[in-house]
Amino acid sequence: MNPLANDWPIKHRADVCALTNRAFAPGEQFYTLLFREGTGFRREDLSEEAWTGRNENIRPFSFWKTRYEPAPAVPPEPLPRENAEELLRRLLAENSHKNACYVLAVMLERKRFLKQIKRETADSGAVLIYEHAKNGDVFIVPDVDLRLDELESVQTEVAHLLKSASE
Repeated sequence: MNPLANDWPIKHRADVCALTNRAFAPGEQFYTLLFREGTGFRREDLSEEAWTGRNENIRPFSFWKTRYEPAPAVPPEPLPRENAEELLRRLLAENSHKNACYVLAVMLERKRFLKQIKRETADSGAVLIYEHAKNGDVFIVPDVDLRLDELESVQTEVAHLLKSASE
């Protein structure tokens, strides 16, 4: 662990020159400058043109030359939330695939789309009560006490149901 990262956070590499506001091209050489400001540091990324035209009396704490590479594209979500939520709503309305409902609810909870409010025990078994984080809808999902050895088959079932729902 790098303790310095916690002591003085530095912003990530910019996609544009701090002085000219021109976007960097992939593979373009540019300069990164660090300036001491109070108890921290400020970062500036400059194109070659801005570097040669800068005021040389203003000295950075540190600087280096590097090559611009754009950030990689964000990979698509393996299971889009909307499809998972729609499928959960449909399965709960049909009162079917209780194991799949449980896994979908946990998936959506993990993505902070649903939040578990409480667990209740009824005559028919335990249920988990979830609330939709954005609109407040309530989901009552059977707590199926899924065992680890059952998880893979239920995940396969959920993937198949999601694929069928999107076709």
